[in-house]
Amino acid sequence: MKAKGKAPPRDGPHKEFYAGGSLAAAGRYKEGKPHGPWKHYLKSGQVRAAGKLVGGKMEGPWQWYRENGKPLQFGQFKGGKQAGTWKRFRKSGKLYDVGQYRDGKRVGQWKVFNDQGKLAQVKKFGN
Repeated sequence: MKAKGKAPPRDGPHKEFYAGGSLAAAGRYKEGKPHGPWKHYLKSGQVRAAGKLVGGKMEGPWQWYRENGKPLQFGQFKGGKQAGTWKRFRKSGKLYDVGQYRDGKRVGQWKVFNDQGKLAQVKKFGN
């Protein structure tokens, strides 16, 4: 999935391509590591994931999407680990579950919803 014949720059913009030539990812490098806003694309050209990298690690809000354009999941990162509120969605785009991460691990109550959007289950994870 890397750009044909091009190594990432130490500093500056960078694009990666699928074997067929369509854009796979676009962002910037700083001091040899991905840094700043990045977008990853499906072969169709639709956005697959979008968020920020700091020193090569995911940071802040990230969003992922399905091939049908509907959301797959939204969440936050801190220091490259999942943190804060995360939401995952069904293929229809309706909310599947929501809960918290701390230091890359699920914590507290996670609420799971049925196809109609009604609360179906509550799962508890260690704090």
